[in-house]
Amino acid sequence: MKAGVGMQKFPITKEGYEKLKKDLEYLKTVSVPENIRDIEEARGHGDLSENAEYAAAKEKQSFIHGKIAEIENNLALSNVIDLEDLSSEKVVFGAKVEVEDADTNDTIEYQLVGPFESDISKNRISVTSPIGKALIGKIIGDQISVKTPGGIREFIIVDISI
Repeated sequence: MKAGVGMQKFPITKEGYEKLKKDLEYLKTVSVPENIRDIEEARGHGDLSENAEYAAAKEKQSFIHGKIAEIENNLALSNVIDLEDLSSEKVVFGAKVEVEDADTNDTIEYQLVGPFESDISKNRISVTSPIGKALIGKIIGDQISVKTPGGIREFIIVDISI
């Protein structure tokens, strides 16, 4: 499918785009050749119908090629956003936003990124997530309400940085 009219582009940081390219290169230059060697080695073990190593290597081959296709698609749909030109007056893509939970007074800092680089374990949330959508365009002092599986949560924006 060509990236043309009607295809939605997704924002991504330069860092996230480079990581996707590096992951793709690794799959093509390391994972694929290793997998080919594994398949050849397993073939040498005789009867393929009862060869678990061969079946596992073929399954891994399918996974690797699927991952390559997924990353190539994500790269094609990516729109790299230069964070250097952004202002920190309001919440925008790429911003780091410190919020305070209105109920617990706990603070947490999120970075708003695109869906291809979100990672909640690193507090990198997608601009398409419920919290991400609620934060976009807001300024310091604004309060947002986010519907979560545990109910409505209220956050106050404490700080914004790029």
